[in-house]
Amino acid sequence: MISKVNEQDLEILKKSIIKGMLDKKASNITSIDLRKGNNSLADLFIVCHGTSNRQVEAIAENVEEEVFKTTGEKVKHKEGYTNKEWILLDYFDIIVHVFSEEKREFFALEKLWGDGEIEVHASDNIII
Repeated sequence: MISKVNEQDLEILKKSIIKGMLDKKASNITSIDLRKGNNSLADLFIVCHGTSNRQVEAIAENVEEEVFKTTGEKVKHKEGYTNKEWILLDYFDIIVHVFSEEKREFFALEKLWGDGEIEVHASDNIII
Protein backbone atom coordinates (compact mmCIF):
# COMPACT_ATOMS: atom_id res chain seq x y z
CA MET A 1 0.00 0.00 0.00
CA ILE A 2 1.26 3.48 -0.75
CA SER A 3 0.85 5.75 2.22
CA LYS A 4 -0.63 9.18 1.64
CA VAL A 5 1.44 10.64 4.50
CA ASN A 6 5.17 10.76 5.05
CA GLU A 7 6.91 8.70 7.72
CA GLN A 8 7.09 11.59 10.20
CA ASP A 9 3.36 12.37 9.91
CA LEU A 10 2.52 8.68 10.24
CA GLU A 11 4.57 8.50 13.46
CA ILE A 12 2.83 11.61 14.88
CA LEU A 13 -0.57 10.08 14.09
CA LYS A 14 0.47 6.76 15.66
CA LYS A 15 1.70 8.44 18.84
CA SER A 16 -1.43 10.57 19.19
CA ILE A 17 -3.62 7.46 18.83
CA ILE A 18 -1.63 5.62 21.46
CA LYS A 19 -1.72 8.63 23.80
CA GLY A 20 -5.50 8.77 23.42
CA MET A 21 -5.66 5.10 24.39
CA LEU A 22 -3.29 5.47 27.33
CA ASP A 23 -5.21 8.44 28.70
CA LYS A 24 -8.24 6.17 29.15
CA LYS A 25 -6.20 3.26 30.50
CA ALA A 26 -6.58 0.96 27.49
CA SER A 27 -5.13 -2.51 27.94
CA ASN A 28 -2.54 -4.31 25.82
CA ILE A 29 -1.95 -1.61 23.21
CA THR A 30 -0.36 -3.21 20.17
CA SER A 31 0.54 -1.88 16.76
CA ILE A 32 0.86 -4.09 13.70
CA ASP A 33 2.95 -2.69 10.85
CA LEU A 34 1.45 -3.99 7.62
CA ARG A 35 3.60 -2.08 5.12
CA LYS A 36 5.65 -5.09 4.08
CA GLY A 37 2.57 -7.12 3.17
CA ASN A 38 1.14 -7.10 -0.32
CA ASN A 39 -2.56 -6.76 0.43
CA SER A 40 -2.79 -4.61 3.51
CA LEU A 41 -5.77 -2.38 4.17
CA ALA A 42 -3.60 0.27 5.84
CA ASP A 43 -0.02 0.90 6.89
CA LEU A 44 -0.74 0.14 10.55
CA PHE A 45 -3.35 -1.39 12.79
CA ILE A 46 -3.37 -0.20 16.38
CA VAL A 47 -5.30 -2.51 18.69
CA CYS A 48 -6.31 -2.29 22.34
CA HIS A 49 -9.13 -3.34 24.61
CA GLY A 50 -11.17 -2.03 27.49
CA THR A 51 -12.74 -3.85 30.39
CA SER A 52 -16.30 -2.59 29.83
CA ASN A 53 -18.42 -1.23 27.00
CA ARG A 54 -18.28 2.17 28.67
CA GLN A 55 -14.47 2.10 28.67
CA VAL A 56 -14.34 0.90 25.04
CA GLU A 57 -16.44 3.89 24.03
CA ALA A 58 -14.38 6.29 26.18
CA ILE A 59 -11.13 5.06 24.63
CA ALA A 60 -12.42 5.46 21.07
CA GLU A 61 -13.83 8.93 21.76
CA ASN A 62 -10.57 10.01 23.39
CA VAL A 63 -8.54 8.74 20.43
CA GLU A 64 -10.70 10.85 18.10
CA GLU A 65 -10.25 13.91 20.33
CA GLU A 66 -6.49 13.45 20.77
CA VAL A 67 -5.86 12.90 17.06
CA PHE A 68 -7.86 15.98 16.14
CA LYS A 69 -6.14 18.07 18.82
CA THR A 70 -2.66 16.91 17.77
CA THR A 71 -3.00 16.65 13.99
CA GLY A 72 -6.26 18.37 13.02
CA GLU A 73 -7.25 15.13 11.30
CA LYS A 74 -10.77 13.73 11.61
CA VAL A 75 -11.55 10.04 11.43
CA LYS A 76 -12.48 9.04 7.84
CA HIS A 77 -14.87 6.28 8.88
CA LYS A 78 -16.01 4.84 12.19
CA GLU A 79 -18.28 2.05 13.27
CA GLY A 80 -19.17 0.04 16.34
CA TYR A 81 -20.33 2.81 18.65
CA THR A 82 -23.77 1.18 18.85
CA ASN A 83 -22.75 -2.09 20.55
CA LYS A 84 -19.39 -0.85 21.93
CA GLU A 85 -17.74 -4.27 21.69
CA TRP A 86 -15.46 -3.45 18.74
CA ILE A 87 -15.09 0.15 17.63
CA LEU A 88 -13.16 0.75 14.44
CA LEU A 89 -11.67 4.14 13.59
CA ASP A 90 -10.28 4.47 10.07
CA TYR A 91 -7.62 7.14 9.55
CA PHE A 92 -6.76 5.68 6.11
CA ASP A 93 -3.09 5.00 6.88
CA ILE A 94 -3.87 3.70 10.37
CA ILE A 95 -6.91 1.66 11.40
CA VAL A 96 -7.69 1.70 15.11
CA HIS A 97 -9.43 -1.26 16.74
CA VAL A 98 -10.82 -0.78 20.25
CA PHE A 99 -12.24 -4.06 21.53
CA SER A 100 -13.93 -5.44 24.58
CA GLU A 101 -11.58 -8.04 26.04
CA GLU A 102 -13.87 -10.89 25.00
CA LYS A 103 -14.17 -9.73 21.37
CA ARG A 104 -10.43 -9.12 21.12
CA GLU A 105 -9.71 -12.69 22.18
CA PHE A 106 -12.32 -14.01 19.75
CA PHE A 107 -11.12 -12.09 16.68
CA ALA A 108 -7.38 -12.32 17.52
CA LEU A 109 -6.20 -9.73 14.99
CA GLU A 110 -2.59 -10.13 16.06
CA LYS A 111 -2.72 -13.77 14.95
CA LEU A 112 -4.74 -13.02 11.82
CA TRP A 113 -2.24 -10.34 10.71
CA GLY A 114 0.73 -12.14 12.27
CA ASP A 115 2.93 -11.56 9.23
CA GLY A 116 3.08 -7.88 10.16
CA GLU A 117 5.65 -6.44 12.54
CA ILE A 118 4.04 -6.40 15.99
CA GLU A 119 4.99 -3.87 18.67
CA VAL A 120 3.54 -3.79 22.18
CA HIS A 121 3.34 -0.30 23.68
CA ALA A 122 3.84 0.68 27.31
CA SER A 123 3.26 4.10 28.80
CA ASP A 124 6.97 4.63 29.46
CA ASN A 125 7.98 4.46 25.78
CA ILE A 126 5.46 6.85 24.29
CA ILE A 127 6.61 10.44 23.98
CA ILE A 128 4.39 13.05 22.38
